[in-house]
Amino acid sequence: MSERDRMLAGELYRPDDPELTSARTRARRLCRAYDEVPEDEPARRREILEALFGTLGGGAFLEPPFRCDYGAHIHAGDGLYMNFGCVLLDCNRIDIGHRVLFGPGVHIYAATHPLDAALRSSGRELARPVRIGDDVWLGGGAIVLPGVTLGDRVVVGAGSVVTKDVPPGWVVAGNPARLVKRTE
Repeated sequence: MSERDRMLAGELYRPDDPELTSARTRARRLCRAYDEVPEDEPARRREILEALFGTLGGGAFLEPPFRCDYGAHIHAGDGLYMNFGCVLLDCNRIDIGHRVLFGPGVHIYAATHPLDAALRSSGRELARPVRIGDDVWLGGGAIVLPGVTLGDRVVVGAGSVVTKDVPPGWVVAGNPARLVKRTE
């Protein structure tokens, strides 16, 4: 099993593996290229995002700068909008539904580390998938942690840290994020 396979399976893996290092270098190059393309060249921007993302629905718009680890593990539906300065650490799958809005500085982390200090000092890492449903709005500065699922129509308050799954149709806010009220 390759280190990439281990990473995507949620097992301990070595991030310094040459295949993973090369893939991260490629993603950084594509992110920089995206950031430099003028807004009046939407076809070129789309071309770069399609090369970067695993899958990308129609109508996506990302305000630069945008950063990710690999890009290939990000799968987004139609109508994605990301405001300035979003970061997606896609060491595992990050699935984003349709019509999802990211405020500025939103961070999505699939990457994590072992809690045990000896394992952590070994240099091996872990990753857990993140799933974001349809019609979700993540307020500016929100952080979604590894392994979290946000159901459809969820609203995440600005500056919130989402540590647990959120059922469909809820507003959450705080650190850690707590259920505040239903969206419907």
